[in-house]
Amino acid sequence: MTALTLSTAAATGLRADAIVVGVAKGAGSKGGLVVAPGAEAVDKAYDGKLASVLETLGASGGEGEVTKLPAPSGFKAPVVVAVGLGGVPEKDETYGTDALRRAAGAAARALTGAKKAAFALPVEDADDAGAVAEGALLGSYSFDAYKDQADTKATKKNGKDAKAPLAEAVLLGAKPRDKAYKAAIERATAVAQELNRARDLVNTPPNDLSPEAFAAVAQAAAKEHGIKVQVLDEKALAKGGYGGILGVGAGSDAPPRLVKLSYTHSKAKKHLAYVGKGITYDSGGISLKPAGHNETMKCDMAGAAAVFAAVVAAARLGLEVNVTGWLALAENMPSGSATRPGDVLRMYSGKTVEVLNTDAEGRLVLADAIAKASEEEPDAIVDVATLTGAMMMALGNRTFGIMSNDDAFRTSVHEVAEEVGEPSWPMPLPADLRKGMDSPTADIANMGERMGGGLVAGLFLQEFVGEGITWAHLDIAGPAFHEGAPYGYTPKGGTGSAVRTLVRLAEHTAAGDLG
Repeated sequence: MTALTLSTAAATGLRADAIVVGVAKGAGSKGGLVVAPGAEAVDKAYDGKLASVLETLGASGGEGEVTKLPAPSGFKAPVVVAVGLGGVPEKDETYGTDALRRAAGAAARALTGAKKAAFALPVEDADDAGAVAEGALLGSYSFDAYKDQADTKATKKNGKDAKAPLAEAVLLGAKPRDKAYKAAIERATAVAQELNRARDLVNTPPNDLSPEAFAAVAQAAAKEHGIKVQVLDEKALAKGGYGGILGVGAGSDAPPRLVKLSYTHSKAKKHLAYVGKGITYDSGGISLKPAGHNETMKCDMAGAAAVFAAVVAAARLGLEVNVTGWLALAENMPSGSATRPGDVLRMYSGKTVEVLNTDAEGRLVLADAIAKASEEEPDAIVDVATLTGAMMMALGNRTFGIMSNDDAFRTSVHEVAEEVGEPSWPMPLPADLRKGMDSPTADIANMGERMGGGLVAGLFLQEFVGEGITWAHLDIAGPAFHEGAPYGYTPKGGTGSAVRTLVRLAEHTAAGDLG
């Protein structure tokens, strides 16, 4: 993982492979390129003409745009990397933490193979420093566990590994001895490391990440960070009556698991329960997915990965809030023992569910975990899941939907997500859609009306929330796995979607900001 350092050194005299500066689009149609604060010394070394030089090279200051140019004479770094921040902020405003996070991420990606880079981006306070640090750590992420080592060696040039992530990021303009800055860097490190661990889990091939293997990873992390852990295997699940989890996992040779992670703090006044969908591979079961829809289904455990990462991050940060994570883990496969369309499952809550489509399996494992989590009467339950293609149709690939049984809590979760730079949107739970899940055989069916399918899934989950408990559902089907080219601090593959939202929600709860 990229190392972080705070420094007050001048960019001109720092030994590094590159100096990163920010540039932006000037206001108006003829505003031109603007050099952002933090790069004054670099601009001066270009006789105040850095902006015009960059414009000559075609730079516009657009968000995430990266332009490299030789450093001026006298610099100990050979290259200056200009990264676009987007538009110049309005008077009395700053560039914003997510603009800084995205810019640092883009620069870190562009510096793959470098040993050391100095970031001279506009840092006005500790929050800005934390954003730059987080962006650098997230942007330098790579998943190479399955790469041919011979191929890796072939990429080495001049003693450097051209595929290795940026080794060290030095944040200029920060205050190394200031407690707030130190805390911001420590927080950024903990959150980014755990988010990257979630990305690793999502990217791991399903033949190496069975429910049992995922549970083992959680157990190891829990032991390292003082988190209590309980793992229910298939025998314990059968004894406990977890019909949803068992029904989904019935067709696989890899049996399901329910993992409980409990982080507690002696001064905590609130308790949050996070529930994650952990389908380690989703074939659709008997309702088999069509060709072209299976290749990325290793990502169907991204909700459980996010919950796992958030609980560990809360423990590392020592947040004064109790956080319990529930990982509902199963593999959904077709076989002679698989649950069939038309089967009825008796869930942990006692409700019966008629399974009309075995590819609507995530709501079944979540329902059991939500019902179990409700028994502890937490102040709020938040479930996270790559649940429906319908949510992707509604909100696209970069935005997750938020549903809740409490409008004020839904608004709070949305505001928290926007605060950390995770695009999200509040969605309703229309009561009229509930009737579509009426079953002549069971208490409820796992499918309802096709239109509004993402909302129907939310209504199904709501049935299993304990009475009087505040609950929110995050459908991260779109942003959990990115198949396009990397951008900002977002890589190709697993993204770690919702981790930062869950962590910040826990921080606000600990501070008493959410009531």
